[in-house]
Amino acid sequence: MATNTISLLPIPSSFRKSDNFPLPHPLILKPDNSLSSFIGTHLSIQLTNPWNRLSNHRRSTVATVSFSLPTAKPERGSSEKLPKWSARAIKSFAMAELEARKLKYPNTGTEALLMGILVEGTSLAAKFLRANGITLFKVRDETVNLLGRSDLYFFSPEHPPLTEPAQRALDWAVDEKLKSGENGEITTTHLLLGIWSEKESAGHKIMAALGFDDEKAKEIAKSMNVDIVLSFK
Repeated sequence: MATNTISLLPIPSSFRKSDNFPLPHPLILKPDNSLSSFIGTHLSIQLTNPWNRLSNHRRSTVATVSFSLPTAKPERGSSEKLPKWSARAIKSFAMAELEARKLKYPNTGTEALLMGILVEGTSLAAKFLRANGITLFKVRDETVNLLGRSDLYFFSPEHPPLTEPAQRALDWAVDEKLKSGENGEITTTHLLLGIWSEKESAGHKIMAALGFDDEKAKEIAKSMNVDIVLSFK
């Protein structure tokens, strides 16, 4: 089987590492003596990039965790026809868990989901909230006022479990996407309106206290299936 080989002459001293002459890939050198009787030992060079294997591993890992959020409806777990959550919605959920841990709460509630949307910050929902005066700091303050502070010596679990209202908010988002019959992902706006749908939840009460109402819900619902980064002007 033919192989590609490259004959190397001694590398000039002007091309030392200290002279900022980086090689494009790590080199695996193997002696190839097939022509050594003519001009000495040859080296066959196999160009490899170890980052390819790592990046492939990362892609496969992301693919297994990136497209679903917890559901209280187990029949959905094996369905391949369910719409996927958008990357921003997934990041918002991850930030929600982090916010719950920062406040040392035992669960991830609708108030944490709301904070997660604002921490992620780039979604249409987050921009709409900020444009209407609902900021992360205000939501955090309202959360503490409503739910109080956790015990100083309490430590949240790594992934604080969802409260029942928070789980229903996620499932509402999935149901609403399915009812629309439209293609595309479940967006952060679906998540926001899922929080608003839980009338007795902390997240709903905090949004209402900061000026969010049904009219604003209808306004943002018009862009429910859009999840884009808006340019700042």
